[in-house]
Amino acid sequence: MSSQINEAVIRDVITEVLSRLGSNGSAVSPAPAPAPSAPTASSSSYAPPSCGCNSGRSGGKHGVFATANEACDAAQQGFLQLQKKGIAARRKVEEIIKTMCADRAKEWGRIELEESKIGRLDHKIEKLQIIGLVPGVDWIRPDARSGDHGITLEEYTPFGVVGAITPSTHSIPTLAGNIVNIVAAGNSVVFNAHPSAARCAAMAVREFNKAIERETGIHNLVCIIEEPTLDSFKELCAHEAVRLLCVTGGPGVVKAAMQTGKRAICAGPGNPPVLVDDTACLKRAAESIIQGASYDNNLLCIGEKEVFALEHIADDLMQAMQTAGAVRLNAAQLDQLTRAAFTFKEGQGAGCPHPVVNRDLIGKDVSVLAEAAGIQVPDGTDLLFAETDENHPFVDEEQMMPFIPIVRVGSVDEGIRAALKAEHNYRHTSIIHSHNVNHMTAMARALDTTLFIKNGPCGAGLGLGGEGYLSFSIATPTGEGVTNPRTFTRVRRCVMVDNLRIY
Repeated sequence: MSSQINEAVIRDVITEVLSRLGSNGSAVSPAPAPAPSAPTASSSSYAPPSCGCNSGRSGGKHGVFATANEACDAAQQGFLQLQKKGIAARRKVEEIIKTMCADRAKEWGRIELEESKIGRLDHKIEKLQIIGLVPGVDWIRPDARSGDHGITLEEYTPFGVVGAITPSTHSIPTLAGNIVNIVAAGNSVVFNAHPSAARCAAMAVREFNKAIERETGIHNLVCIIEEPTLDSFKELCAHEAVRLLCVTGGPGVVKAAMQTGKRAICAGPGNPPVLVDDTACLKRAAESIIQGASYDNNLLCIGEKEVFALEHIADDLMQAMQTAGAVRLNAAQLDQLTRAAFTFKEGQGAGCPHPVVNRDLIGKDVSVLAEAAGIQVPDGTDLLFAETDENHPFVDEEQMMPFIPIVRVGSVDEGIRAALKAEHNYRHTSIIHSHNVNHMTAMARALDTTLFIKNGPCGAGLGLGGEGYLSFSIATPTGEGVTNPRTFTRVRRCVMVDNLRIY
């Protein structure tokens, strides 16, 4: 592959990233493409302009810059400073990020919600409080081999500068979790935030850098473009200091990012299905579905989006969901909500094969959806649901609203086929409620998803009520899975021949 960045490909990345990442971002008109960029170079050969400790060439301060080029130049200097400071500095940065997120969760959660206008305050706060569960420096351990011909050491080493983007759905949590992973691996990072949550992201970067500068003496370890645009993302991808990309978006973004000539860690879309069979504990299944599908108003990419229930237990499941506090819509109310939630091609109505989600309802509270459906619900209601068929837009689309459709299926095999269709082969997340190991195994093999949760809510797949660790970046198309510090490293082997093996 040519090392030269393909301008058309980059433009595809930018357009889809900024259109898909968040739910209500303002449209940004693309600027004319400039001449092709120069070939990339490795960070070891790249020497950026020397910049001051606190600022870039345009006066950027505490990691916040006007342009991507200035941010990347500064981040390269931050990376070199981190190299000199060693593992102890990485560990200190991890401690700073986790402590600040916990201490400022209420303040920052409120600020993010006010700017993005999607999700729930209690869950915005909680997502910051749990950053402490993100793995850090302790994950970076060398592997060693010893034999007749000497010893070999394999180390997990940094790339240099990582270029990343953050969604409006989880702006500060994604940013903070990525910093922990990326810096634990020894890298610096430059963020191009979603425009709908750019101010809160820049605020967090500024505050993180102040603390990092004070505690470690390292400047501009974490950088961000203050006013992200299409051009700033293109500059970020093309900058020669950036050797690794962390990209979130749809299939078009993933394909384009992998053609930029840079290594790309890609977190693609999801539409997680749930299968409930006749061996499941329906009370537990109902409570888990409500917990997962309502979390932050269903903004999580791993969140339950549609349920397939065996026909003879479907009524009992829906009754259990009502008992647990969810509100059921009748057919007329569902139809009214569907017309509000989706835009259909003229003359095709609800039969349109490709409905467009109404961004004004994404991430909104249950009360807003209930009003759109023509009803009022009790305070504290977390989720709406209704019975649909498997071809309904709420089943087919990743709609990110606190509503979930329930579909009757005649058998487990039929439910698995319907779940596979709804998941669109994204291979992201799927869930089953069952005590039948054969049913679990069949669904796991058929859907082949990165996360497969059995008898729990979606969050259990990220160590929240289940075993494992937390990350807000789940790389499904490129195969890294739930990201951790090792995701952002290169593996280097050092060999000593015929010596240093003691026995």
